[in-house]
Amino acid sequence: MLKGLDPLLTAELLFVLQSMGHGDDIVICDRNHPAATIAAKTTHGELLTLFGADIPSATRAILSLIPLDTFVETPVLRMKVVGDPDRVVDIHHAMQQLVDEVEGRPIGIGALERFDFYEAAKRAFAIVQTTDAGPYGCFILRKGVL
Repeated sequence: MLKGLDPLLTAELLFVLQSMGHGDDIVICDRNHPAATIAAKTTHGELLTLFGADIPSATRAILSLIPLDTFVETPVLRMKVVGDPDRVVDIHHAMQQLVDEVEGRPIGIGALERFDFYEAAKRAFAIVQTTDAGPYGCFILRKGVL
């Protein structure tokens, strides 16, 4: 245990966050996401898991160490609801409130269709899967500059 660090942050996740550069993406997803399959295609190449963590807790822990990108309009992306792309579910609202609070400014959250999200996730640095039940708890965070 390290003093001052959120206990959800594993050694491997700390290594990944340190290794990421500005403009790199990290995916935070629920347990329904095909995370292991997609993680194999990421820069890190292996799935990171935070068992017992929900998406807001995992996101808060990660954002306690990295800033979101200020050079793009939407440093956070989410998956659209299949069949109802304009619908915003509870986890989308919760993440909006969380990122605005943590960053101390309004944060733009973009939305991608399911398969476009999967393709974007493959280009991410890493994927962090939580045990959040979802659904549609799939987010991409773009790391900014410290």
